Amino acid sequence: MKAGVITIGDELLLGQTINTNLAKIGMAFGEVGVSVIQSCTIMDSREGILEVLDNMLSKFELVVITGGLGPTNDDVTKEVLTEYFQSELILNEEVLAHIRNIFESKGRVMVPSNIDQAKVPKDCEILWNPLGTAPGMWFEKQNKIVISLPGVPYEMENLLKTEVIPKLKSISIASRKYYRTIMTQGIGESFLAEKISDWENRIYKDGMSLAYLPSPGMIRLRITTENKNKDKEKIDAYIKEITDRLPQYVYANEDVSIFQIVGELLKEEKATLSTVESCTAGGIANAFTAFSGSSTFFKGGFITYSNTLKMKLANVTAQSLDKYGAVSEQVAKEMAIGGRKELETDYCISVTGIAGPTGGSEEKPVGTVWIAVASSQGVVTEKFILGNDRGRNIQRSILCAANVLRRVILGITRSNH
Repeated sequence: MKAGVITIGDELLLGQTINTNLAKIGMAFGEVGVSVIQSCTIMDSREGILEVLDNMLSKFELVVITGGLGPTNDDVTKEVLTEYFQSELILNEEVLAHIRNIFESKGRVMVPSNIDQAKVPKDCEILWNPLGTAPGMWFEKQNKIVISLPGVPYEMENLLKTEVIPKLKSISIASRKYYRTIMTQGIGESFLAEKISDWENRIYKDGMSLAYLPSPGMIRLRITTENKNKDKEKIDAYIKEITDRLPQYVYANEDVSIFQIVGELLKEEKATLSTVESCTAGGIANAFTAFSGSSTFFKGGFITYSNTLKMKLANVTAQSLDKYGAVSEQVAKEMAIGGRKELETDYCISVTGIAGPTGGSEEKPVGTVWIAVASSQGVVTEKFILGNDRGRNIQRSILCAANVLRRVILGITRSNH
């Protein structure tokens, strides 16, 4: 099944807001065999919505619209869809009660525009939105489907998961297309391609395809088939093979954060974690604690940007700083050992490096990063030479730190750089 996506909002066109909704829709639809062929971002205007909607429905069986469902006068999506499907707006008492409950729970007073959000087209099916005031809407006409969802990302994602995808599955419109994603960290695209060339060639010989989807610090590998029933077991076998071959790089066989994966490993082990960070300035701690339940394993951390705090908080010796420098294996070790002792955790990650763009030398160029993980078994250290871009160096350091810890927990031999 082919689909088009329309995202509405001036803030998207001005670059003030990143269009994450499109990515979420594309990923969710791909898992049920719906291919997003085209997307379009437009202003919230009657003429623009009608033009793009007409164009997409002439080519695709399904069109998703996100945005333009708010309470203000410039949110016109609902009115345009009511007109397009020759319907009328009616007050839905269930939606109204839900909106009233939201306002009362926050001690706020409803205004007429909030009541208007409870008016929905007579001929649509309401998609219940427990996280906000604007319900989603599902329209069907002449074997075509139009789905309208709120633009607020967390509301849209929840409706996608709880309403849209289950409904698409229930009416059996998904094609035979099927894909799986393999997550890797700690290896460049060209090096990875060289290591798995034989594996990749066999995938193509089996009539399937492989896509490399790189981002700073990690690469997604996506295997796709047009015949799920025939190839699903083959894809599962290919994934097991590459996971067994490259355990130091492959951390998951679904699109999931490495911090979530490592967090689950720590929970299974009933182990605790702390961090001592220099060049990442708390980024590792933030990445782990972005997920609910992280308090069961993450106990805290030190940001030791200065040498003084490295010594004061993490017990790094002045002698090591003088002899080896702040960016060194010895200092990274002492940071991890000291942090583990002071914060009383099973594991401690430390990171010290030269993020750039200044501060490098011939011996220690910009992008030099040392990562250490201390545990009851000792300390594992690893050196990375990452590049010249400060932002990417910090992001990659945070990801590399998580993967070093993952390998320590699982007893996997370090990777080569």
